[in-house]
Amino acid sequence: MAEITAAMVKDLREKSGAGMMDCKKALNEAGGDTDAALDWLRTKGLAAAQKKSSRTAAEGLVGVAVAGTKGAVVEVNSETDFVAKNEQFQNFVREVTQIALATGGDVDAIKAEKMPSGPTVEEVLTNNIATIGENQSIRRARQLSVANGAVVAYVHNQQAPGLGKIGVLVALESNAADDVLQGLGKQLAMHIAAAFPKALNENDLDEAEIERERAIATEKASESGKPADIIAKMVEGSIAKYRKEHALVSQLFVMDGKTKISDVVAKAGKDAGAEIKLVDYVRFQLGEGIEKEVSDFAAEVAAASGVPQG
Repeated sequence: MAEITAAMVKDLREKSGAGMMDCKKALNEAGGDTDAALDWLRTKGLAAAQKKSSRTAAEGLVGVAVAGTKGAVVEVNSETDFVAKNEQFQNFVREVTQIALATGGDVDAIKAEKMPSGPTVEEVLTNNIATIGENQSIRRARQLSVANGAVVAYVHNQQAPGLGKIGVLVALESNAADDVLQGLGKQLAMHIAAAFPKALNENDLDEAEIERERAIATEKASESGKPADIIAKMVEGSIAKYRKEHALVSQLFVMDGKTKISDVVAKAGKDAGAEIKLVDYVRFQLGEGIEKEVSDFAAEVAAASGVPQG
């Protein structure tokens, strides 16, 4: 029996796209012959993940989970929305979200963790790709926690309990009653889902984005033909407006359109008789930032059949 080295396992894994333990088993079955091991994986349906791994996965589900003062949100992608309705896929997302709740938001660390069924997350993911028949990936994860208070979750466009298209977590630091924090957190989370803030505070906004906005505002203001000092004031006014509209605490509450979020939180604390601090939030929207492939189905059929398009 040939010695199975880590390098051999790594090589087969790269060629097949199968999980590490599956590759090791295949090499043992094949006596160390990589080609024979690849054939063995194919017969088991485990090498199917390789071809699928290059496809764009921009659908799927966002999962959320909360336990007291800690919460987690995870985005798991698939190629089509149809897979989001698959029970096997939904259970996988739920279990991965629970793992993120326990271990944190590092995707590589999550993949290395054991699933309740025994194999690692990455091994189960590889098997799911083969059995469901679509590329899938754990794209990102995040965990929030507070020392005292509550982390509140909200799912928009819910497909199943704790699973949907948009997942939001809100972290509130306070000694106020839990029902008060849950009610406030739910309202804030719904606002975040709708208003899409880019940062908690104005100073937390991405300075690269601010500079892009400044360049646009400068170009627009310059077209007015006004003096340089007036143009400078117009630009700063535009930037100040941008900061207020995209920082959560200075946004206007979507439920009344006039009260700043910071004032909503302050009033809730006053009514509860205990200060409430909005310390953090996270908003995951399924597929945001992923460039989706546009498929011309008619062209694909024509190409496959060899019939030229008219």
